[in-house]
Amino acid sequence: MIYKKFGKTDLDISILGLGCMRFPVQDNKINQTEAEELIMTAIDKGINYLDTAYFYHFGESETLLGQVLTKEIRKKIYLATKLPSWLIKEKADIARYFQEQLDKLQTDYIDFYLIHTLNKNYWTLLKELGVLEWLDNLKKSGKIGYAGFSFHDNYPVFKDIIDGYNWDFCQIQYNFMNLDYQAGEKGLKYAVSKNIPVIVMEPLLGGKLVNTPPAIQEIWNQGPVQRDPVERALQWLWDQPEVSIVLSGMSNLDQLEANIQYAAQAEQKKLQPAEWDLYKKAAAKYLEISPINCTNCKYCLPCPQNVDIPTNFRIFNEGCMYDNWQIAHGQYQWMEQAYQLKLDDYDGRAVHCIQCGECDSKCPQNLPISHWMPKVHKVLDNQQEYTIDLLKE
Repeated sequence: MIYKKFGKTDLDISILGLGCMRFPVQDNKINQTEAEELIMTAIDKGINYLDTAYFYHFGESETLLGQVLTKEIRKKIYLATKLPSWLIKEKADIARYFQEQLDKLQTDYIDFYLIHTLNKNYWTLLKELGVLEWLDNLKKSGKIGYAGFSFHDNYPVFKDIIDGYNWDFCQIQYNFMNLDYQAGEKGLKYAVSKNIPVIVMEPLLGGKLVNTPPAIQEIWNQGPVQRDPVERALQWLWDQPEVSIVLSGMSNLDQLEANIQYAAQAEQKKLQPAEWDLYKKAAAKYLEISPINCTNCKYCLPCPQNVDIPTNFRIFNEGCMYDNWQIAHGQYQWMEQAYQLKLDDYDGRAVHCIQCGECDSKCPQNLPISHWMPKVHKVLDNQQEYTIDLLKE
């Protein structure tokens, strides 16, 4: 494993961090045995940064980590979790949720504490409620080591937040598809110019960059070096000195072992000059064939009607990307059949959307989910053919 100095600190942190949002699941619950093995293997292989949040796995992620991370193991790693900004309505909520997180994690301190999914509205409210002074007090008392934030809004808001407090670090969504999205490359470089280290989330765009459609593979075939899709996406980030840590939400041991190997070889397998232009070409092509920019973060869930929004979008996107609507129709029908067979707890198809709009305000990608759900249903239910302009209507 390769380690880097983290910003202004003396900490040596692995360039690959374990994102704890996509643990293996069974019956819609974390598979504790497999998840514990995943965590312990990651630590044994040299990963020393673990990132969770109040929301992950609907509250189970922090609880599991609290059970796994004994005092001796805790000394080997840096633990990060996040204040659920969208749940904060009054000043007392801030301390209440933090204490709940300490209890779930079975610890009396957090190494890296973030304000989760900051945008303009949450930033304005939390400042009014005194969250910045509260962070200062937590650091002075030793309850947290370093204060940061994760971000989902546009660059001007990011700059305002960066300039609004003496942050120790920040976390942004960044990959070769998101150069100009949210904070983007401009935000990455601005934060580093202020001596604020940057942690990257969504390096694989919610898994979209793992499987390579034929149209994209044609572009990669033009390169001087052939790489695995995951290595290609991660190496693009590790080649940028501004990136301190890349978080990966690995769901099984095979993914973990592969990513650890890529991280260990990151310095030897740097990109060749001829490869950089291919990333731009591939990004442009992806945008042509993948119309819905859903990253499967699941912030839109739970839906009041039990619509599995990310799964509907994934099936729809894959139909577009691979131009294979027969498979997409079959996957959509299976969602209903699995419920009838009692293999799933609910029928999560888009047909059940009542367009209440609750999901729209939760989506960090600002997707018009409730507007698109009926369109997605008609295509996946084979009532309407997909056209490029369908989602623009």
